[in-house]
Amino acid sequence: MKEISISLLLKNMNQENNYEDDLWKTCLDEKGKRYKRKDISNLLKKLEVLGFVKKIRKSGTDIHYNKLSYSNPDDYVGFVNNNMFTNESRIKESLKKLENRKIFVDISKDLNSYKLAKQSKENYEKLSEAFSNLTELTSAIQLVNETSKDERLRKKLRICNSEIKETLEQTNEKIIRDRKSNEIIILQRRFAGRIPNPGFLKI
Repeated sequence: MKEISISLLLKNMNQENNYEDDLWKTCLDEKGKRYKRKDISNLLKKLEVLGFVKKIRKSGTDIHYNKLSYSNPDDYVGFVNNNMFTNESRIKESLKKLENRKIFVDISKDLNSYKLAKQSKENYEKLSEAFSNLTELTSAIQLVNETSKDERLRKKLRICNSEIKETLEQTNEKIIRDRKSNEIIILQRRFAGRIPNPGFLKI
């Protein structure tokens, strides 16, 4: 999966009235090419989930985004904690339903041909989404830690980051426990592929 810098996205946005089409035109990759429109749309949704922007809907077709700023650092920490709690709860719920169930129907020797078991598919997808949300939240936290001069904020965010890291490690341990070797390889590969570099988002 490709990645994009959160800083690059924000750099190409004004403080207010950022339309998806404008960002699509101005935000270019390292080769000077535009990203796909659907990628820009998904990235804006991620920035909203991570607390960097707010979506403003004036009508069904008039939708733009404003950058968010936090005058009180505790407001941002509160936002991060709420995000953590939501996704950690989803992970625990999904893991509980998956731990003793078969995730894959069949896996070929080359590990590229597999099918999710019908009963497990929905819970597996919920688990994957919540896992991705937490990895991108920790990526955003690391960016804020690098750019913020508020040591009190940075200290609180480091605590949040440690808790997320512990949750992700526990999730990995539980999901592969008592699985066959070929299942473990696929699971680790799929989850590792969802982890962005610090300050980046997966496209």
